[in-house]
Amino acid sequence: MDFAAARRKMVDNQVRPNGVTDRSLVTALLEVPREHYVPAAKAAMAYMDGDLPVAVVAHGKPDRCLIKPMVLARMIQALELAETDRVLDIACGTGYSTAVLARLAARVVGLEETPALAESASKLLASAGVANASVVAGPLEAGWPADGPYDAILINGTVDSVPKALLAQLAEGGRLIAVVGTKAPGEVILYRSVNREASGLPVFDAAAPVLPAFVTPPTFVF
Repeated sequence: MDFAAARRKMVDNQVRPNGVTDRSLVTALLEVPREHYVPAAKAAMAYMDGDLPVAVVAHGKPDRCLIKPMVLARMIQALELAETDRVLDIACGTGYSTAVLARLAARVVGLEETPALAESASKLLASAGVANASVVAGPLEAGWPADGPYDAILINGTVDSVPKALLAQLAEGGRLIAVVGTKAPGEVILYRSVNREASGLPVFDAAAPVLPAFVTPPTFVF
């Protein structure tokens, strides 16, 4: 399979027609080999127009996906990354989104739930020559304050709500983006921290895989 041609088709047919115009981001999407971060048996599906399951975390089904290219691209573009930014990539899966972010920012920390998936993503990033990113393991909803504060935080999936613990890890002027609302379609909300207070505004509607770590358990009503 000609993966370079598939990447260009992804950008030309899925990404650019949906308002992604940032040249640096488009270049990153053309150059980062998405198939490298997909299980070998699914490599031919790497550039599909949809969410692609890549790993089971701990919930008995494929919990981690590479989210739809168009949705990921629009979310990253909305973060308006600078070359000096420090970024936290939550639910980074096998590391694809981390690799794209690493082309645009100074430093990226990927966060995964299990040591096994974090180690796998680290190896894939290292073998692809990504030197300005690392992957750590811990509860997604807690973030990774040890390397904060962050200029930008990307949550790769849908959440019920964004925990205050994550918003607190934003630097002054920092941005966080996530798909919020588990009833499809959700809203992509961009939060911005100003004077230690974070507020969010909707950017566009989108569907993305739900992240179980961010789902509020139902309560019984008597």
